[in-house]
Amino acid sequence: MTGSRTGERDTILVVDDTPDNLTLMAALLKDTYKVKVANHGERGLRIATAAPHPDLILLDIMMPDMDGYEVCRQLKANPETADIPVIFLTAKAEMEDEQLGLELGAVDYITKPISPPIVLARVKTHLTLKASADFLRDQNAFLEREVNRRTEEVHAIQDVTIMALASLAETRDNETGNHIRRTQHYVKALAEQLKDNPRFAATLTDKNIDLLFKSAPLHDIGKVGIPDPILLKPGRYEPSEFEIMKAHPEKGRDVIINAEQALGREVPFLTFAKEIAYSHHEKWDGSGYPQQLKGDDIPVAARLMALADVYDALINKRIYKPAMPHEQVRDIIVEGRGKHFDPDVVDAFLTIQQQFIGISKRFSDQ
Repeated sequence: MTGSRTGERDTILVVDDTPDNLTLMAALLKDTYKVKVANHGERGLRIATAAPHPDLILLDIMMPDMDGYEVCRQLKANPETADIPVIFLTAKAEMEDEQLGLELGAVDYITKPISPPIVLARVKTHLTLKASADFLRDQNAFLEREVNRRTEEVHAIQDVTIMALASLAETRDNETGNHIRRTQHYVKALAEQLKDNPRFAATLTDKNIDLLFKSAPLHDIGKVGIPDPILLKPGRYEPSEFEIMKAHPEKGRDVIINAEQALGREVPFLTFAKEIAYSHHEKWDGSGYPQQLKGDDIPVAARLMALADVYDALINKRIYKPAMPHEQVRDIIVEGRGKHFDPDVVDAFLTIQQQFIGISKRFSDQ
């Protein structure tokens, strides 16, 4: 008979304190199975817990020092041996004895004197059941590993997709890739600070915060559609130029929508990316663009990016302006509380402003 280890016979452990019983059972089983014997409970436990584990245990109850019930309790309490089927083989024939044995986790209960054909039949039955259970357990473990592998693969594809699109925008912008990294971490820091706020708790779940972090690099993807003379201009824009520049949020949203249409369906992980790209220039008082959204009509993701983007633009040097110190930038953001920015987002920023300073230094342009 083929056991759970391919090409090998199943191993039966017989635990009994009577030498004659061990001899009898070994003789009965040896032609079909590998047989191990133990003449007391403690030795039986040592053999059972040692690798490779037996495939089935025939266990006497009435033994000195440690009876079979206690051996069974310890086997079932140990994760390494809990799945090994135990058959009690005993002279204790009362119904209460059998009930206790089965309650402890034994799969069967055979009373002495034994009938050899009955013992062999029941051993074979329970080994077959164990083999089926092991197969299903292995299949479930395989399927779980496969699901995890494919989930990781999907996440990797998401990351690559986002970074590829962000890199496309980066090649056309005079800001550095570190701007993308800094704003990405600013947004995550704000989200972590606000996730327990009742106004934000439904949106800022741990899963969504991870998606926000991944999506943040796409906030300026629309700049790929802005003409070079305007996008790369080393000074402030004329009003007519600024109107053209103000088109980049809609262009960014459309880039992402076009990518979804190419797939033939909306992609959930890009929802935040669309919100951020389209609405991160909206202002709390409704004076932003492109839709003049106001207050809570502005998506949460865009509100977080609005503050992160302004902070980073002010604290770092640009062709058209010098870098500002943190304290000056902080004061500008506070002044924009309730006008440019969601008041709660500003309060979160003030609480974690040291994190912003650390992120700025960590991903410095120098």
